[in-house]
Amino acid sequence: MAISFDKAFAGYDKTLQFRSARAEVLANNIANADTPNYKARDLSFDSLLQDQSNKLRLAGTNEKHIGGFGDTDSLGGSLLYRNASQPSLDGNNVDLQREQAEYAQNSLQFDTSFMFLDRKISGMKKALTGN
Repeated sequence: MAISFDKAFAGYDKTLQFRSARAEVLANNIANADTPNYKARDLSFDSLLQDQSNKLRLAGTNEKHIGGFGDTDSLGGSLLYRNASQPSLDGNNVDLQREQAEYAQNSLQFDTSFMFLDRKISGMKKALTGN
């Protein structure tokens, strides 16, 4: 019997991938806080979740069954522009304090997801070794 790691990890691995990608986007915003005409970007978890649910395929045994949705596997569809709370004269809409707060919150969520994944792996190791 083969082990399905997708089911075993319960999505924590995908959550870590999302948190890593979001950290990269937020760090890019922070790095470009003084770049004229730079527009802040962000990844939306809700948008990513919607993209992922659109990838699901319905199992069909008859050609008359309803087909699944189209599949795309990039985060590009979830990468959004952030609305400016205080637009500047140079066209840059990065709010450095907001970006730093979002980055810190994302970091905490990454650490939490990593802890859950680590516990899941520890539980699997115990089940396999009998300890």
